[in-house]
Amino acid sequence: MNLAENIWVALQGLAANKLRSALTMLGVIIGVLAVILGTAIGQGSRQQVLARIQSLGSNVITIYPGEQRSGAVRWGIGSSQTMKLEDVDAIRRECPSVVNAAPRIRGSAQVKFGNRNTNTGIIGTTPEYFVIRNYRIERGHAFTSRDVKAMRKVCVVGKTVAQNLFGDAAPIGKSLRIRGIRFRIVGLLGLVGAEAFGDPDDQIYIPITTGMKMVFGQDYIERIYAQTESLEKTAQAVAEIEVALRKAHRLPPGKNSDFSMRTQAEFMQTQEEAAQTFTLLLTGIAATSLLVGGIGIMNIMLVSVTERTREIGIRKAVGAKNVNILFQFLIESMTLSLVGGLIGIGAGFLVSKGVGTWLGWLTIISPMWVGVAFVSSATIGIVFGVYPAWKAARLNPIDTLRYE
Repeated sequence: MNLAENIWVALQGLAANKLRSALTMLGVIIGVLAVILGTAIGQGSRQQVLARIQSLGSNVITIYPGEQRSGAVRWGIGSSQTMKLEDVDAIRRECPSVVNAAPRIRGSAQVKFGNRNTNTGIIGTTPEYFVIRNYRIERGHAFTSRDVKAMRKVCVVGKTVAQNLFGDAAPIGKSLRIRGIRFRIVGLLGLVGAEAFGDPDDQIYIPITTGMKMVFGQDYIERIYAQTESLEKTAQAVAEIEVALRKAHRLPPGKNSDFSMRTQAEFMQTQEEAAQTFTLLLTGIAATSLLVGGIGIMNIMLVSVTERTREIGIRKAVGAKNVNILFQFLIESMTLSLVGGLIGIGAGFLVSKGVGTWLGWLTIISPMWVGVAFVSSATIGIVFGVYPAWKAARLNPIDTLRYE
């Protein structure tokens, strides 16, 4: 028997048990589908997170206060109150690589307009904040440096806040109350979308001086955003900020800084590592499904060898060699896995697109992972088909002919 005859005989054997063949392929189909869907969701999630971080600019440095400590207990970065508005002035004055710097304080409050009210985030900052964060003012304008100096009660509202308080009406020029204090709306923020640590659309932005003195009653700031002209100047800016803030905080040489800095590049690297871990986790689960499918193939092929013992004996009696029997059952196993793999790839494309459409998730199907899934299904057909094929080839012709 040549290869073509072996393939034909194998296909006839599978066609004789269509339902069993289909159910055997189901394990491989689900496994390949899971690999493609899992990696598509993982890649899409990674792309969304990185796009969100990149939209903030790769040339942004975030400066946090240091850790608050109580004996051996540390409360984490940003828990101490070591940064003041004067630190922002020091950065602007002594750091030539920094083109924009903006402080930020953050809290939440009940906000009212007429008989409507909502609990939302309140951000106290300066006009540079909108530039650094790439926030677009859709209507009206941002508050100005004069508003900050004069502690004026003006604000910019996010889309969600505007919808909750004003519905479809234009909010510009109207007034709302934050903790009983009346603020006039001067700007409406364009749609931003949720971020990793908050939703800019569900926030109100006020001058930082007004927030510190009237709303929150504090004299420290939560963080500072510093922007450089380009990514290449980020490292130089970090060094300049280190010197400027240590000088402003009067820290002697050898003493640890009471602040810390993070760049967008570090955020991107951390998020990318997290996304890769998530993708590998999903892939591992999918690979387990594929492995179970392979075990199912081996189980069914062993059953098939037992059922067709007499057939194997007849084939050997009329001249079939051990290698012919080996190839016959190995081809059956590979056919099950390859056809299952192709169907699984098609199903993976359809389900991934469906998930993206129905749930609004970004799914990215990687050609590399499609190839990995297909090669894996083919490998499973060989690996899990070898033992049943070898067992069939090793059967004694006389014993097989006497088998009932």
